[in-house]
Amino acid sequence: MSHELDFTGKTVLVVGGSSGIGNGMAQAFHQRGAQVHVWGTRASGADYAGEEGSDMEGLGYTQVDVSDPAAIAAAPAPFGQLDVLIHSQGAVLYRRQEFEPEGWSKVMAVNLDSVLHISNRFREALAAAKGAVIVVSSIGAFKATFGNPAYAASKAGAVNLVRALAIAWAGEGIRVNGIAPSLVDTKMTKVTMDSDERRARALSRIPLGRFGSVEEMAGVALFLASSLSAYICGQTLVVDGGLTLT
Repeated sequence: MSHELDFTGKTVLVVGGSSGIGNGMAQAFHQRGAQVHVWGTRASGADYAGEEGSDMEGLGYTQVDVSDPAAIAAAPAPFGQLDVLIHSQGAVLYRRQEFEPEGWSKVMAVNLDSVLHISNRFREALAAAKGAVIVVSSIGAFKATFGNPAYAASKAGAVNLVRALAIAWAGEGIRVNGIAPSLVDTKMTKVTMDSDERRARALSRIPLGRFGSVEEMAGVALFLASSLSAYICGQTLVVDGGLTLT
């Protein structure tokens, strides 16, 4: 383990870290010495036991409804000082639900509004630690997504929110950056991954010829939180195997 990727003594909060990409990131930091706390939707961390793509071993946990600003404000701070805040919360609705006011509002509240509210909540703690904020967006921010207008708009908004927060808070020593993955096999992508036709069609567009892994996304988060990326500010790194090149 290189010195730059040793997070011993650091504190990390992963919002949406109970499964999928967020859980992979949470475990990656935990394995490198950090104290890691997760916000999720279920009553306790034990409620994720045995679920594919979820490993809560060694992680702290709090149930928080991030679609509700009041719940965000009321949630207990897991640490007195916060070194890394990762936003991996996400919602997507199918069957044209996002075209309706209720569906649109739900997805926007989770995918975009909460990023601002949570970041504001921990701004002082992050400034004290000269910390890092990492927002997990999507290549859906850069490409049209058929049938999911709220998802597309929220992810595009998250990319520019990263830029806005970065320029606002850089003077306080807080670095804000993002990651835009393409398809990774998680709970949120089952609609595609469980369909042979959709999976093959998606794979055919990726120049590297394979889907990305949760571990590869976690590696980018480790980089963005480390001193290796100390001069990167306000950027969203596209991590897609070349998909957006086609």
